[in-house]
Amino acid sequence: MAKKFNARRWAQAAFEIALERNELDRWLSDLSTVSCLSTDVSTDIRIVALLENPKISSEIKDKLFAEQFGDVSPLVLNLVQLLVTRRSLRMVSAIADEYERLLFQHRGIERAVVTTAVSLTEEEKQELAQRLNTMTGKKVILQSEVNPRLIGGIVIKIGWKLLDGSMHSKLQALRKQMAGQTA
Repeated sequence: MAKKFNARRWAQAAFEIALERNELDRWLSDLSTVSCLSTDVSTDIRIVALLENPKISSEIKDKLFAEQFGDVSPLVLNLVQLLVTRRSLRMVSAIADEYERLLFQHRGIERAVVTTAVSLTEEEKQELAQRLNTMTGKKVILQSEVNPRLIGGIVIKIGWKLLDGSMHSKLQALRKQMAGQTA
């Protein structure tokens, strides 16, 4: 929980800098790049040990960053270097996710995770996105997932709301209701 809170604080600070400098999309792109590369880097224990070792000079670390993150904004590189100094490199992907959430919020965009038992067609996705746009008053971006355990129906997670219209949940509710009547 504390790491998530820290990621939110870092992302908020990054968002404010990007907003002030009018570089919102650049920061989103750079944080995504760094997040992908840092995930690869953080899985290699030797590189993480090297980066987080206080005895290794900052010049060597800077060279490694330049090789890994080439054309990323210098301010984003500073953020990554600061996270390495604090031994928090693994937090970069959480910061990138939270930054994206803040950017979407700023632009009036909402992400919806839609889970169905079978894949939705593009037409169904567009129709569902349109309905959710109308329902929320925001532009909705769908992230579609398939879970055969749902049996049928749909589960939508949008913001803090969960809309569960799956057969699985209806059967669970029926089971509870019947168990209550026979007791």
